Amino acid sequence: MNSAILEKAHTVVARPAAAGISAAPLLPVVGSELAAPLITGGTTRYVNLDYAASAPAVEDVSAHLGQILPYYASVHRGAGFASQVSTSVYENARHIVADFLGARGDDTVIFTRNTTDSLNLLAGCVGSLLAGNGHVDGPSNDHGEVLYLDIEHHANLLPWQALPHRSVVAGHSVASTLHRVETQLRAGNVVLLAVTGASNVTGEVLPVAELAALAHRHGARIVVDAAQLAPHRRIDMARDGIDYLAFSGHKLYAPFGAGVLVGRPDWLDAGTPHLAGGGAVKDVRLQSVRWTEGPARHEAGSPNVLGAATLARATQVLSALDPAQWRAHEEELRARLVAGLGQLEGVTVHQLFADADTYPKCGSIGVVNFSVEGYDAGLVAAYLSAEHGVGVRDGRFCAHPLLRRLGLAAGSLRASFGVGSRAEDADRLVDGVAALLRDGLGWDYVVDAGRWVPANDSRSFPDWAPNVPGTAGAAPCSTD
Repeated sequence: MNSAILEKAHTVVARPAAAGISAAPLLPVVGSELAAPLITGGTTRYVNLDYAASAPAVEDVSAHLGQILPYYASVHRGAGFASQVSTSVYENARHIVADFLGARGDDTVIFTRNTTDSLNLLAGCVGSLLAGNGHVDGPSNDHGEVLYLDIEHHANLLPWQALPHRSVVAGHSVASTLHRVETQLRAGNVVLLAVTGASNVTGEVLPVAELAALAHRHGARIVVDAAQLAPHRRIDMARDGIDYLAFSGHKLYAPFGAGVLVGRPDWLDAGTPHLAGGGAVKDVRLQSVRWTEGPARHEAGSPNVLGAATLARATQVLSALDPAQWRAHEEELRARLVAGLGQLEGVTVHQLFADADTYPKCGSIGVVNFSVEGYDAGLVAAYLSAEHGVGVRDGRFCAHPLLRRLGLAAGSLRASFGVGSRAEDADRLVDGVAALLRDGLGWDYVVDAGRWVPANDSRSFPDWAPNVPGTAGAAPCSTD
């Protein structure tokens, strides 16, 4: 073992006490004291550093679910008292979410399954309009294209590939990326600019207001994938000129299966309904249908009332936070982790933009992407979980083009914080990686169904969640 690695691995344990905000969670979350069994025996407090994939429920949101669950019933057409309450909860959730996002007064709020569903819904509307089934402001229907960056999550990339589209490779700085986007917009024929609000891989924030202004200047609209931005930063759609915005409840401390699409009503009312079914219609004949307008046009079938209600409650909880305290909590945790990893030789922290921390209104949310020299990312993640009780994400994060441009085609590791994170979480991860560099693996690991797992693992799941053999690597990157 290199002596420099050994020296650094031992010194990271000595660190200053966490000061102020980041020493404790910002909000209580469900499962914060969950005990994780270790492969070597015993248990430890589970350190959840995978908020960017799916965040735990805030305790207030979980309690709210208990409040409304007895009233759950059919909505919109039910005459019973419980149905009336459920309808009120569901429809009021739209206003709560709109307020959270600073939406315009006439913006449509559509509840979906998740961000991916929301962006596919919008893509369907844009596609039908470009095909001549309605009117799109800006470029002619025959030549309108969607413009997107190469750094997007697949949810904000794949839906547009089915339409006339153009991609732009992000630069090595925010400033150069904006220049490249403007060059493409100036070339004409762009009807919609699709961008992420914050990278799900590195956490770097994009200047969405500036991007929106560029899009509008050249006759295009903008849609923002806010799956990562909404849980970490305040958003004001009207102020920043955002035409459409999508995010998921499961990343916003409301993991109950709801997402949302918010935006200007004209395209949504003219586009083909996302689902064909009951509730989306004005009138149906055996051979024809007249579709309705408004949110119902795209919400056919029985809606996820509980998911919408808890998503709305989560936005209220976050809205009550002091914005400066909220941001400082994450920035302190992120800085602590980056500093700790930076002391370890052979560990590299990855980022996209050289000016991410200096460009106005950018910076990074609580996401850190890194790799450990000489170790497969999946093996490191399995080791951290089994031997240290630390949960991180590994792989390509449903952003394959971005990982390739970072030179990480085989994948990397991602640690992500949220309102339930604490300073000890960052320290546990640093100590775990330091121990790996110092001592190596403490257990044998094998690949099962495409994923690294401990060999001869005798740990058991709870009785109500049996461990199904061969599913350790099922559906990689299905959620992130």
